Order: sequence, then C-alpha cells, then structure tokens
Amino acid sequence: MPTAGRRRNDAAGEGSVKEAAEVKKLPRDPRLLTAAAFAAGFAPALREPDRGAGGHDGYFAALQAALKRAGVFRPVVVVDVRRLAANIAAVRRVLAGSRLSLRIVTKSLQAPGLLASVMAGTGSNLLMAFNGIMLDELVGFRPQADVLLGRPLPAAEVADFVRRHGNSPAPAARPQWLADSPRRIAEYAEIARAAGSPMRISLEIDVGLHRGGLKDMAALAEAVDLVRSESLLAISGLMGYDAQIARAPSPALAAERVTSLYAEAISILKEKLGQTDALTFNTAGSLTFPFHLADHAATEVSIGSAFVKPANFDTAALSALEPAAFIVQPVLKAMDPAVYPGREELAEAIGVLDPNSRRGFFLYGGYGDAKPVSPPGLKYSALYGGRAMLSGSDRVALAEDDFVFLRPGESEGSFLQFGDIAVYDGEEIGAWWPTFRIQA
Repeated sequence: MPTAGRRRNDAAGEGSVKEAAEVKKLPRDPRLLTAAAFAAGFAPALREPDRGAGGHDGYFAALQAALKRAGVFRPVVVVDVRRLAANIAAVRRVLAGSRLSLRIVTKSLQAPGLLASVMAGTGSNLLMAFNGIMLDELVGFRPQADVLLGRPLPAAEVADFVRRHGNSPAPAARPQWLADSPRRIAEYAEIARAAGSPMRISLEIDVGLHRGGLKDMAALAEAVDLVRSESLLAISGLMGYDAQIARAPSPALAAERVTSLYAEAISILKEKLGQTDALTFNTAGSLTFPFHLADHAATEVSIGSAFVKPANFDTAALSALEPAAFIVQPVLKAMDPAVYPGREELAEAIGVLDPNSRRGFFLYGGYGDAKPVSPPGLKYSALYGGRAMLSGSDRVALAEDDFVFLRPGESEGSFLQFGDIAVYDGEEIGAWWPTFRIQA
C-alpha cells in the first residue's frame, strides 16, 4: 500500500453552529439533566430517536472487506470507478441534446489517473485550472489541452509561468488567462511585453454571483478596448460563473437571467470584434449545468465535482448521480459507554436523553469537512467538542479497527490530504492513483 506521506491532519476546531445548538438541547445544570433523564424514562417523546441501524450495508461491507484485503490501515480516499463511469455517462446523456461542450474542472479531480479517466470518458480535452501549480502539472500531463483559468491570478504568479513556459509550443502552456479589471489587463500586458510572448485573455463577467467579474456592460466594453490596445494580448472569450442559481427559489428563472446577461455581453464583443465564432463562452458549474441545456449564448459548461458527487452536491438537479468518492477512517478507540469531560457522572443520564451519545468512537484523523455515512447513526459529538469524536447508539455495530466511511463536502478539500487514492472496481482495490502536488 502506498504511503500517505502527504496527508494533512485537520485540527479539531471549535465545532459548527449546528453542533453548538445540539449541546444547548441538554440542560447544563447536573440536577436538571438528571431530572430530565428521569422524566424521559416515563415520557419517551422527550428522548432523541435512536438512529443506529446496525453495521455497514452490503455496499460498504464489501468495500471494507476489499480495503482490508488490500492491507489498508490508515485513512485513505477511495474512488469507486464503476460509479465514476456511471456518473460520466449520466452527464453525457444530459448534455447530449444541447450544443454545449464540456470543460473539466481540474481542482475537483486532483489525481492524474482520475482526471484522465474523466477526460477519456467524456471525450473532452477542455480543462479549467485555478493556480500556477496545476498549470505546471497540466503542461506535462496533457500538453495539448485547451486550458482556461477559473479565476484571475496574481501578476507575479502569471509572470513566473510565462517566463518558464513562454517558448513552449504546447497549447497547455498558453492558457486563456482570466481578467476582470483594467488593473489585471494592464499587468498581463506588461508581462506579455517583458516576455515577448502573446497571451490570450478571457474576460470574466459578473452574472449574479458578485464575487468577481466585470460589474456591468460598460466595464466589459472598456475591458475589450484595453485588451485590443495591446498588440500581444488577444481576447479569447468570456467566463460567467453562476453558482448562485443552484439554490435560487426558481433555478430555471435564475438561469434565464444569466443567459440574458451573457447574450448581452456577447453582443458587445460582436460589435467590437466582428467575428466571435472561434471564441470560448464558458458558464455554469457542477451544480448549475443542467439549467443551461437550452442556452444559445454560452458555448460550454464547466463540470468537475459532479463526476464524484461530494455531499454538498446533493441537489435535485444531480439526483441521477451517485457518490463515487469516500474518505475511509479506521476506528482507533471505541469508548463503551461514552463519557464526557466534565460530565463523567452524567453519562447514564445523557444516554437516556440521547441514545445516540451512548458510544464514542475516535478515528485516525484528518477528515476535514466530511460527514459520516456508514455505518448509519453516527454523528460528531457536540458534547465532546468539535470533530474529535463520533458518537452513536448501542445499535451501531462498530468496533476498533473497523472502518467508518465519510463523504467529503467538497472533493478539492479532500483529495490532496491522504496520499494516493485507492481505486475500487466493485470487488477489489485494483489500483492506486497518485495525486497532483498539494495546492490551494
């Protein structure tokens, strides 16, 4: 089994607002807590429901057995390649009836083997990168790829990349740099002049997210003129990210607003440039691409996380996709019954009020923003504090050296923490995928 030398352990933290609220459900006065537990013995409705349901289901039991046969004993990220392939096929079916190309977001798929699988499955050579490290990786990994930046980068980082790759004939070494202000355009022009190297500029427009992008059509028109005034700069297209529509009251109506803004922006480019057929008009993301199927303004959508479907992507629009990535954590210690610092004498009363606090489980560590999914009934113990301990009821079938399976909230927040990724083919851990270099 490959080493996990690059794994990063997360601090326990102070716990979430939700966890703090759970603590407040229990009386702080020991006498009141004991009285409440006594009353709960006569009135079961006062107690929390027992959420334990035994051990792993068939899927996770088989995955645990495969991991143990592979000699896994540390935390690891697992990717189920059968589910990955099914998700790729599902995304392709959704896009099949549209005119949209697919650009793969690399920060969500941070392992060469994983990214290669998605590229092969989708047939796409269009990539989106978010930092200089990944740009360097892509020049070696897929030199012929068409790369678009997903955010404007600091001028120093851009200058360093251009200085080192300015003479490379590889398309990936000449990405579409993203700019959303006159300042960035001026900085990129200076970099191009210093290196004597042409640079492609994609202009970011704000389509409602408001965290970046040119704020209105007047600003866009000014930016176009600035780029055109520089002989070494060329406009390569537009980018308008619209994550805000995913959880709007009516995502479809919100998408119409985005499309309208985008069409207005394209009309400005046509007015100033004349021909725009060769330009890139990028929009959407994993949460929003299904709302752009009838979009006639954009030419492509960006998708990354949807292929492995982390927990934050459980939306109605992505209901056809399955979780394909899990964090696996060995149980180092099972505390039976669970006792809590400063409340040791109240363990029995706590267990009466909340049966899901009767057992405690300490994991290996480094599980970030992930939430436990198997065995069912586990939760982060708000009483113990932060994410130091999971708790569960007597009905949770879990022992030391068993595995807990967690779903990461975001794939980019997990794939670089645990070393090589274990590849599950439905029966065995059939391969290990090294990750790209650690990056923000």
